[in-house]
Amino acid sequence: MKGGYNNKNVDYSPYGSSNNNKPLFPFPKLMVSFILFLSLVYFLYTVTLFFHPSISCHHHQITTTTTTSTLLLSNNSTSSSLPLPSRRHRSPPPPPPPSPPTPTSLRHIVFGIAASSSLWDRRRDYIKLWWRPSQMRGFVWLDKPVKESRYRSSSSGLPVLKISADTSKFPYTHRQGSRSALRISRIVSETFRLSLPDARWFVMGDDDTVFLPDNLLRVLSRLDHTQPYYVGSLSESHLQNIFFSYGMAYGGGGFAISLPLARSLSKMQDSCLHRYPALYGSDDRIQACMAELGVPLTRHPGFHQYDVYGDLLGLLSAHPVAPLVSLHHLDVVEPIFPGLPRPRALKRLFDGPVRLDPAGVMQQSICYDRTRRWTVSVSWGFAVQVVRGVMSPREMETPARTFLNWYKRADYTAYAFNTRPVARNPCQKPHVYYLSSARLDRRANTTVTQYARHKDKHPTCRWRLPDPAALFDEVVVYKRPDPLLWERSPRRNCCRVLPKEGRRSLNVDVGVCREGEISEA
Repeated sequence: MKGGYNNKNVDYSPYGSSNNNKPLFPFPKLMVSFILFLSLVYFLYTVTLFFHPSISCHHHQITTTTTTSTLLLSNNSTSSSLPLPSRRHRSPPPPPPPSPPTPTSLRHIVFGIAASSSLWDRRRDYIKLWWRPSQMRGFVWLDKPVKESRYRSSSSGLPVLKISADTSKFPYTHRQGSRSALRISRIVSETFRLSLPDARWFVMGDDDTVFLPDNLLRVLSRLDHTQPYYVGSLSESHLQNIFFSYGMAYGGGGFAISLPLARSLSKMQDSCLHRYPALYGSDDRIQACMAELGVPLTRHPGFHQYDVYGDLLGLLSAHPVAPLVSLHHLDVVEPIFPGLPRPRALKRLFDGPVRLDPAGVMQQSICYDRTRRWTVSVSWGFAVQVVRGVMSPREMETPARTFLNWYKRADYTAYAFNTRPVARNPCQKPHVYYLSSARLDRRANTTVTQYARHKDKHPTCRWRLPDPAALFDEVVVYKRPDPLLWERSPRRNCCRVLPKEGRRSLNVDVGVCREGEISEA
């Protein structure tokens, strides 16, 4: 049939006719060649990795670093889009940490004392009490020459006397103040411009300010003199601090300015003074310049302005647990030891306790005579108070109001610290024993300070407790010098009433508290 299939001529091979032996499709050979090529590449890659393993690690590191960088760029995409200020507008980098300096000594402290020619004859004796010509450097800045101006400081026992520069170009508009505030406010800058070598601190005070140099050195040695510091304390009067500033160091109590801050102050102070013509005194002008420099007051409770009247017994007998650095307004308050002229009273303090153990001067210790039910408070080197009955340490460490506020119409609420009445019961008016002598027992390395009873009137007491005045005329206190007292954390010393008594004398031991020792009756 023409239209049918010829089975003999049909080739069912998938590769075409078997007669000509040629494949219709070339794919099998290509596939085989490709597989051989991949095998060869894999073999060569394996051999390369075997002989050079670091290539893989390096590749991994590059990949990881690239991934991390990508993440960082992604996270910071927002901040990186903000424009950076130009180089001249950027803040300088933080300074590197300073190398450890040599210990600060008195020779590194330069004093600037504000004095008046009209009061010089009366107040120069205060400076002589604490000034050490061979160990200290400083200047007394006067408004006019005085007779000592002709003598050298070594022969007069005083700092070098200098006359302050003219301040007539500076404005002053306060109606109740004095233009001398301008002159006094520039003393630190004028002292700095004298360019004394190795100066680290500039200390300002008045001619009636009495410093305890060793304690001042202890305070400043704990601070980094390469940083800007403004160190001092406030007034005792809350009203004074309100009128002026709670951020101001009162110059009468003294303040210290580190070398970098003194340098900055000297550059800008004259222009600063032009901006504050209406301020009252020198202290607030300096504080205003400190505010412009951005340096706050570093308070230390050992600087004492003493804006008070009357008897300092209540303040000094409850001195803060800190070294006594300065005393001020000594012409205003009563002598610290009754019955003595003011300079002689201070000389007794400096010739005895300040010489023997300056770190411990005025430091309070509280203990109890359990047999007689007495409270004993020792303000070392100054006074001992014996009170009938038991008063808690919390009450005894609070100053008793033996003084009056600088604003005489103000009551006890106008102080910048807590106070208490002298006695809440007539029987608890303290019997006060003031320092009469001080010596050092070198064999026992112990100071022996004696305190004589102050004979003042006491109200009638109906308590059956023994009367201290009837039994003892003096108190003897034994204490070892402790120059490292302020190298430890602040803590009151402890005292113990000794069982052994002299003839009409009460003996007390003062020293570092023993393990577990507390002040309790």
